This record gives sequence, C-alpha cells and structure tokens, in this order.
Amino acid sequence: MGRNILLYDTTLRDGMQREGLSVSVDEKVRIALRLADLGIHVIEGGFAGSNPKDDEFFRRMEKEFLGSSLLAAFGMTRARGIAAGRDPGLAALAASWTPITAVVGKTWDLHIEKVLRVDREENLHMIEDSVAFLKGNGKRVFYDAEHFFDAFADHPDYALACLRAAAEAGAETVCLCDTNGAELPMQLGKVVGEVVSALGGACRVGIHTHNDAGCAVANSLVAVDQGADSVQGSINGYGERCGNADLCAIIPALQIKMGLECISEVNLAKLTETAHFVAELCNISPDPHQPYVGHNAFAHKGGMHVSGVTRDPQTFEHIDPALVGNSPHILVSELSGKATIDQRARELGLPLGTDKDLAERVLDRVKQRENMGYHYEAADASFELLLRGEMGEKVEFFHLETFRIIVEKLGDGRTVSEATVKVHVGGDRFIETAEGNGPVNALDKAIRRAIERKYPRVHDIRLVNYSVRILDENKGTAAVTRVLIDSSDGRDSWGSVGAGTNVVEASWEALVDSINYGLDRFQYEAEITGDDV
Repeated sequence: MGRNILLYDTTLRDGMQREGLSVSVDEKVRIALRLADLGIHVIEGGFAGSNPKDDEFFRRMEKEFLGSSLLAAFGMTRARGIAAGRDPGLAALAASWTPITAVVGKTWDLHIEKVLRVDREENLHMIEDSVAFLKGNGKRVFYDAEHFFDAFADHPDYALACLRAAAEAGAETVCLCDTNGAELPMQLGKVVGEVVSALGGACRVGIHTHNDAGCAVANSLVAVDQGADSVQGSINGYGERCGNADLCAIIPALQIKMGLECISEVNLAKLTETAHFVAELCNISPDPHQPYVGHNAFAHKGGMHVSGVTRDPQTFEHIDPALVGNSPHILVSELSGKATIDQRARELGLPLGTDKDLAERVLDRVKQRENMGYHYEAADASFELLLRGEMGEKVEFFHLETFRIIVEKLGDGRTVSEATVKVHVGGDRFIETAEGNGPVNALDKAIRRAIERKYPRVHDIRLVNYSVRILDENKGTAAVTRVLIDSSDGRDSWGSVGAGTNVVEASWEALVDSINYGLDRFQYEAEITGDDV
C-alpha cells in the first residue's frame, strides 16, 4: 500500500440536504455507529448549536464508543464585524466535546462581495480569526474552502491566500470544495496539483466534490492522484441537488485500484452491507445499479458474458465482488445462452445432469415466453418453477377448476370486488368466496381461504409488491400486460411473473407461482423439522 488517505464522511450533514431525506436522532446515531464500524476516520455529525436535533445527536454521541473514528462538528467562520470569541456559532463549536471542528469559509469574490459584503482583506481575517480561535480552544480544525475552484479560476493568488490564512492559523487540513459540482476531472486535477505544490506540505489538502456534472467520484480520485490526501463524501452519494461524491465508489477505487490504504480489508468487505443499511434507514431504495455495492453491480445477463464468467470471473468482473461484500448473480432472459441456464440451475441446486438437450429446451421456453411478455430476470421464483417443470418436477400444490370475479359499483360511490375460486387440493375440491378492494386482492384472499385447511402456512406468504406494466400501449385495451409480484415469508423474498391481455389472468399466474414457490419452501423445511406446511 502507498500513502494513507483520510476518509471524511459528511452523510449526516451534507448528505441530509438531499431533497426528501430526513432521519431521526436515533437513526443518525445508528448511522454514525455503522460508519465507525466501517472504519471511516472522521464522521461529520452536523451543525453545532444550530438546531435541537443536531444538539441532541451530539449529546447522545458523547456516550457512544466510536473505536478509532472521530466525530466532527460543523460550522462557519465568524460573522463580519464581530470577534471570533463573541460569535455564537464559533462559541458552540468551541464548547462542543468533539475533537474535530470543521469550518467553512468564503473564497470566491462573488460570495465575498454579494453574500458576506466585505472586502477581501476582511474575509482573510475572518478565516484566520476563526481557525485560530478554535485551535486555541484545543480543537483540531478542518477548513472547507467553499467554491474554491470557481475562486481559483477568477483569482488564483487570492484563492491560495485564503488557504494559507487557514493553514497559518492552525488548520491541519484545508479542503478544496467544488461546491457547485461544475468541474471536470482534467480541470480539477491541474488545480489540485498546483495547490499541493504551492502549500508545500504546510497542511493536509482535502477534496470535497459534488456531482452536478456527474464527475464527483472521478474528480475525487483525480485530486488524490494529484496529491490530496483527504477525501470528503457521503454514503451512496447522498447530498443536495445531484448529490455528493459517493464514498462507496471512492473507497474501493482508492484501495483496490490505486493501492492507497483507507480501511482494513475486513472493513472493506462490509461496504455493501453498510450502503444498504444506510439506504434503508434513510427510507431510500438501494440503487441496484450503483457501482461496487449495487445488487446488479456484478450481474450477468448476456449469454456471452455468462459463458465467460463461468470460465473465469475476471472476463467480465473488474474486481472480486467479495472484496466489497457483494456477490455475482446470473440473470435469465431472452438474451441468455445455454451457459446461463446451466449456471443458474447450479446456483439453485438443480444441476441439469446428463440431459444435454435440457438447457436448450429451457432456453427455448424462456425465449418464447419472454416474447409473450414474461420477464424472468425479475421473477426468480417463476423461473425456478419453469425449470423444474421442464425437469419433470412440476410444483403444484393446488389445481384450478375455475375462478370468477364480480365488480360492483355501489350507490354510495364505493366499488366492491368479489372473487370465487374452485380449486382441487389432492383429492379434495374447495370452493371459496372473498371480497377485496380490487379484483386481484379479492382473488388473492379467495385462493388462500380455499387452500388454508390443507396448507395453513399459506398465510405466512405476504405480497410485498405488485406492479403492472403495459407492454404495447398502441394496442389500447387489447395490449399485453405484465404483472410482477414480490413476495416474502419474513426472511426471504422472491419474484413471480404473469403476462397476457387480461390483467386479472396475468395476476392469477403470478399469484399461483408465488404461492406454489412459497409452499414448496415450507415443505422443504417441514421435511427437515417435521412441522406442518
């Protein structure tokens, strides 16, 4: 490994500025502890003294163990025309128990003139006074130079003077902020190199980028390549507008690809789990296509890709997924080849054996049905049932005789759906009727009532997502409809699919696959434990 890179996380401050994102104090504490467990060096907790939530968070965190991680409180340089010791914001930072304080100051003439409304010399004094005051109160000070790259483009000498003012006053790190996220890597890298050279080791140089031009991660890596040795970012790239630099992409790039030590290999393997934990706590669905940690980051769909990966993962995987706690998986679709079917069958514990034509038959069936509107890469349960059917192991816990649905519009404005199903379970015939808030809901309830006497655990199968997509809108009401259902037993989840010109029939298909798959799982468990299905 080469030089050490200091990781500075701002999820709990800058990341919280993402539109629609809000967490409780308890959730902030849990995120901070998870970041510490990941090995993040500095965790920025929020604004000291600015709001009750952040104040309570800092009080709570004083009692928590962060290992080798350190908590930072954030604030601004002193106000114009007031001594640093009399500035309320700086007083709150000085009074905070956190060992690190981060202060942001102005660098760009546009902000100095129109926001602060002071001259350049006074702005330098504001930076110097603020850093010196906090340093004098025993704090380790990180200085964030807001809009640094805009300032450097207009007046490079003054932009550097702002950094020197902070460094000479005692800041251990000066962080160059691409606040508007406008820089491109080739521009930013050149500037960072000049800054590192100009400061001559007087303090650590950091980088803080935003993603408005889609370059936040690339800019962060280029900055490190040019001599920056501290990187600010947030988990999953959360932040205002288009977000901050995503530490989940930066950390493995620095450590695996650039050979720069950030966190331990053990902690690196927690990256995917951490990314998903933070997303769920923030009530944001994890991005399946997120680099390194996304569910599809190492997914293989094309037949040629799957064939290559089964021979050697390096053919289509840029790193070993296990290094970041992720795993590869094979997607089955009309683009698949026989190698995909064979590999997916092995993953399911259903090796195809000596039947050389089986993979071809399954592949042909998949392609035919995907042409009809089915979608198996999002329906693992339906694919497994199709595969087992082709292998002569059809999974069918009940057999449909008929179903009927009545939808009534009542005089009071309500609409009521009623479904009646007639099914055969073993040698028995059952007829059940149920009402629901829609035809599919009524049908689901009726199925469960019809088979619950034989299979009481059917009620442990919950539908957690139901989605409908019209595949050929130009055909109007005659269009093919695809229904995807996600189900769960409280521990695992699975997807099923149905398709056809009748949305209720397509829903029936997906429901039946979902229930058959779930009951089959319960039956397998029952064979081991001796419990009832």
